[in-house]
Amino acid sequence: MQIISGILLVSTTHFQKNWASTYALLFLMPIFMSSNIIIAKPAIAQTEPWTLAFFRWGVASLVLFPIACHELKRCLPIIRKNLKLLSFMAFLAMWVCGAIVYLALQETSATNGTLIYSVAPVLILALEWLFRGRKIAFREIVGIALAIIGVFIIVTKGSLSNLLGLQLNSGDLLFALCTLSWAIYSVLIKKSDLQAIPTLPLFAIIAILGTLLLAPFAVIEMTLSASIPTTQEAWLSIAGVALIASIASFLTYQYSIRLVGPSIAGMFMYLMTPYGVGMAVIFLGERLQPFHYLGFAPIMAGLLLATLPKSIFTKKARV
Repeated sequence: MQIISGILLVSTTHFQKNWASTYALLFLMPIFMSSNIIIAKPAIAQTEPWTLAFFRWGVASLVLFPIACHELKRCLPIIRKNLKLLSFMAFLAMWVCGAIVYLALQETSATNGTLIYSVAPVLILALEWLFRGRKIAFREIVGIALAIIGVFIIVTKGSLSNLLGLQLNSGDLLFALCTLSWAIYSVLIKKSDLQAIPTLPLFAIIAILGTLLLAPFAVIEMTLSASIPTTQEAWLSIAGVALIASIASFLTYQYSIRLVGPSIAGMFMYLMTPYGVGMAVIFLGERLQPFHYLGFAPIMAGLLLATLPKSIFTKKARV
């Protein structure tokens, strides 16, 4: 973990000067984020939602705190000044987008959840337009449309009847809440009040606050349902979720937001769908179908069109 953090910290200045390296990080980030359900699968089978989210972020906090301790002490005045904002962000990212996601997966399919969650980049753009006056270029609109089409092709298996057959239930509504929460978190983390806190200690304090918010609900769950994980497989699963789907994914995501802003970083969440499919093929033995390729093409085209630096398009136009 120290090696990962060191690489990210040393590379920040380089990323700001080299957009190719920045985009390499952006393409890596969704791999970590889409690993959550696959890695957590053994733990989900025997652990309740708030308990699993508590252990996930508790382990992550234990790893992050010694690494970020020095920076946290230095940033303590800023943290105290923004404690309410940081607590709200922890509620959005760890309580809602943690426990509620696991709760939603008990009520709906991963297909429905993936489809609903893929709307997050659009919500981020809308929130930035509403509250920050961000202008949305025509090419961004086209890119968003292409990416959404690609996601729809994959999650509906290229079948219109599958799309029309999707029905909303309580799990779908919970995923909609999680999607909105993630979009708000992505916009809030770019607030000027938080820019004086380096990425690693900022993530550490949010993770710690998230763990504290989850704790009472996890205690109630464990008391009522005895849902404490007991097997080695479950604890290895929790460790994997904490290190990969939590620390690695959130660190890369927050670095991405600082480098290119929440709108562009959010666009790369579209890659969670093809990445998730790829991991399902590799680790769960699922077969890749033609509709996966049909969906991946417009997703990639949309991402590049909506997020590549404007200078690239202006240079081509001049030539």
